[in-house]
Amino acid sequence: MEENEDLANKKKHRERHSARWKGTLAVDRTLPTTLAVEKLKRRKAKKDSLNAESDGISAKQKNPKAFAFNSAIRAERRFRRKQDIETKKQHIPLVDRTPIEPPPVLVAVVGPPKVGKTTLIQNLIRLFTKTPLANIKGPVTIVMGKKRRVTFIECNNDINSMIDLAKVADLVLLLCDASFGFEMEIFEFLNICQVHGMPRIMGVLTHLDMIKNSKTLKTTKKTLKHRFWTEIYPGAKLFYLSGILHGEYLRNEIKNLGRFISVMKFRPLQWRSTHSYLLGDRLEDLTNQELIRRDPKCDRNVSLYGYVREYP
Repeated sequence: MEENEDLANKKKHRERHSARWKGTLAVDRTLPTTLAVEKLKRRKAKKDSLNAESDGISAKQKNPKAFAFNSAIRAERRFRRKQDIETKKQHIPLVDRTPIEPPPVLVAVVGPPKVGKTTLIQNLIRLFTKTPLANIKGPVTIVMGKKRRVTFIECNNDINSMIDLAKVADLVLLLCDASFGFEMEIFEFLNICQVHGMPRIMGVLTHLDMIKNSKTLKTTKKTLKHRFWTEIYPGAKLFYLSGILHGEYLRNEIKNLGRFISVMKFRPLQWRSTHSYLLGDRLEDLTNQELIRRDPKCDRNVSLYGYVREYP
């Protein structure tokens, strides 16, 4: 009798809902899928009933802790980023005044004597044209892309050339002898640029191969970089040309510098927007040679080639 009572009290056997093997690799998944669908339906019905009971109360109002931020620092960064984006939208959009064929970007190579200005221009020309240019006389214009031409001008070591180039240069490559440091010509040119509207300036350190000690080289680079940042702005771009091999700078360093020049963008300067100017990069004498032979001081007919940059 006791055994019969124990059997009656035992729970009935429940069918398992997991998949079963049926002798092959195929698995019967129909039952679990049906149960999952029913479970989702019940959950959706419960959610709908809760939404109906809430009478317009949002989820954030029902459970405010679920929508609170975890980190105050992360929330502050997110807020700052949002404000920065909104502030950028409020800026006055720049009017694109560039014509169909814009004038070439003017790159001035500035620095003291014997710092490597001519060698740098020759290397950049060779990089983009695949042709060496041994003798440079005056400005050199090369094509860097479908819509970009670049004119390289070497600045002479006199105050008049510095003033002229500071007025018209879009980009300045400021060369410095790393083994000697910044010289007076560099500071003079920077003061001139501050008066005439500061163009984009990139520093280039040359003659690094003159410093043999690696620790001294590292210290010199760091010192000159921070001195350069003091004069321009913190984070200004500074390139290092390690040395000269077979009369040329290292190819990878020149390629890196040329890549920056080819993609750089320029914003209109306040000083230039109020001062129109004419830039002549080539001059031809059209006077009859016979007149010059008879009278070397006769009146000349001269043809100038260049660009007139006029602003309203």
